[in-house]
Amino acid sequence: MATRMLLLADTHLPKRAKVLPAEVWDAVDAADVVVHAGDWVDVALLDELEERSARLVAVWGNNDHGELRERLTEVARVEVEGVRFGVVHETGDAKGRERRCAAAYPDLDVLVFGHSHIPWDTTTDTGLRLLNPGSPTDRRRQPHCTYLTLTVDAGELHDVTLHRLPPR
Repeated sequence: MATRMLLLADTHLPKRAKVLPAEVWDAVDAADVVVHAGDWVDVALLDELEERSARLVAVWGNNDHGELRERLTEVARVEVEGVRFGVVHETGDAKGRERRCAAAYPDLDVLVFGHSHIPWDTTTDTGLRLLNPGSPTDRRRQPHCTYLTLTVDAGELHDVTLHRLPPR
C-alpha cells in the first residue's frame, strides 16, 4: 500500500511568515506521513502539526530552543514501506555533502535535511538519496518558497515532486 509523504523544513514561524500557506495545510491533510527537518522557531506549529498530521516525524534545528529541543530529537529515523528514512536539520556545506552524509548515515536509504532553504535532490555513490524541501515560508535567495511530496511503495520512492508556492 503506497504511503504519501510531505517533506517540510525551515518554517521559521512566526518570524518569516505568520502561518503556513493553505496549500501546505492541504498537503498535510493529504499526507500519511509529514516530515519536518527543523527550524520551527515556535512550538505552536509543532502542536498544530501533531494535531493535524496522521503521523509526524520531526527534528529540531539550530534556531529551535527550549520546549522544541525538549520535545524533538536532533536526528530521527523511521522506516516507511521498507525505505529507511533519516531526518536531520544540518548537513554542512554543499561541497562534499554526498560523501559526508553517506559516511555518517550508512544505515539509511533517504536522508531529509533542511537549514539551507535550498531544495536539494541527489543520490550518493552508496545509493543514499538526499532530499531538502527548501522552505514553504522563507525563500531567502531562491525564486520560490517550496516543499516536497512523494509516495513510497514496496521499498521505492515515487513521484518525488518539488512544489513551488506562489509569491505572497
